[in-house]
Amino acid sequence: MSLDPRTPVITGIGIASPFGLGKASFFQGITEGRSVTSAVTLVPSEGLKSRAVGEVKGLDPLSLYEPKEAARVPRIVPMAVWACGEALADAGIDPKALTLEQSREIQVIVGSGAGGVDFAERQYELYFKGEGRRVTPYAISSSFVGMLSSEISIYYKLRGAAHVVTTGCTSSTDAIGYAARAIRHGDAEIVVTGGAEACITHGILAGFDRMQVTSTAFNDSPERASRPFNADRDGFVLGEGSWIFVMESYARAKARGAKMYGFVRGYGSTCDAFHRVLMTPDGVESSRAIQLALDAAKLDPALVDYVNLHGTSTQSNDKTETLAVKKVFGQRAYDIPMSATKSMIGHPQGACGSAGVAASLLALNQGVIHPTANYEVPDPDCDLNYVPNKALRKPVKWAVANCIAFGSKNSALVLERADSLPLIK
Repeated sequence: MSLDPRTPVITGIGIASPFGLGKASFFQGITEGRSVTSAVTLVPSEGLKSRAVGEVKGLDPLSLYEPKEAARVPRIVPMAVWACGEALADAGIDPKALTLEQSREIQVIVGSGAGGVDFAERQYELYFKGEGRRVTPYAISSSFVGMLSSEISIYYKLRGAAHVVTTGCTSSTDAIGYAARAIRHGDAEIVVTGGAEACITHGILAGFDRMQVTSTAFNDSPERASRPFNADRDGFVLGEGSWIFVMESYARAKARGAKMYGFVRGYGSTCDAFHRVLMTPDGVESSRAIQLALDAAKLDPALVDYVNLHGTSTQSNDKTETLAVKKVFGQRAYDIPMSATKSMIGHPQGACGSAGVAASLLALNQGVIHPTANYEVPDPDCDLNYVPNKALRKPVKWAVANCIAFGSKNSALVLERADSLPLIK
């Protein structure tokens, strides 16, 4: 397959995840198949039915900001800024050394579903307690979702376009897809992309309790709560994290001798136009999103080596996603290894697609397909090869990263191996 000079390629990776800070900890953790979901500590658990979460620990905002500035930003910002710094350094880009013109060439297109919701909740709490005078003047600017790209751009002085894609759980998948399109069509040369989410708040957890979509049966063993494709799954585990990538055109990356983790070959997106929360049970539009991504990549489905599944651990979602995958790959679906990253870190909402892309890059570069953790009770309706509990070593050239969102949205990306680079040291 020919390689166009404008083919988008990922040249830098930065991660802040429930496994810890740094891409190495994430890749090591998912390879080991360790679940790191735990009892909630970020907010009081009283009154909550679901108390298992996937929290990012060890990130001190004061390592990035002065105390006054740290108090003016929501939790998502230092998480995204830290991951962006790692991604830029990994790509060999020093923001402090950029000229004005070079800074104008770097765009930021990231995804998030909730943005600064934690910040907003705290300010509303002050207001409704009658303490309006204590509400910060930054209550609005630091709370809305669109602030995320600006905060990244401001911190690193990146003067290209700064956009946030917010489409629910497909946000970061769509952001990566839009970034790839911008590069492919000549609208950008280099883009900081991916996603971040930090919505483990009392309000969000209580809201999901009311929806009855989060796990409640494993509060005493929270590391077992996220169990995609198990017959006894009872809901997802809310997570958080930031997975940021540097993406550029193949011509640019080659010219500057950059290492290349993987090409973004195809992107597809559809809507069931069905329900605010549920997918259509037949999985038709979800399967069409995957097929559109394959078509954009000009790739025969028979060549796909790995599928990173959305795999939320809800009864309806896992069953329907399994059906959708079968519609795309037919009988061969049973032969393709597939796994769910959320089984180990929970569901980081708008950032989950970028987490799946990172996991797919591990498969492409090192031939390591991470397992679906907590796979203990097979479900007859979910009967594919989910790589149960132990990583599979297998060469992977082509991977599909699938994603699904509330509002009956579906998005998918097709990735191709570039160089074979060590991601675990």
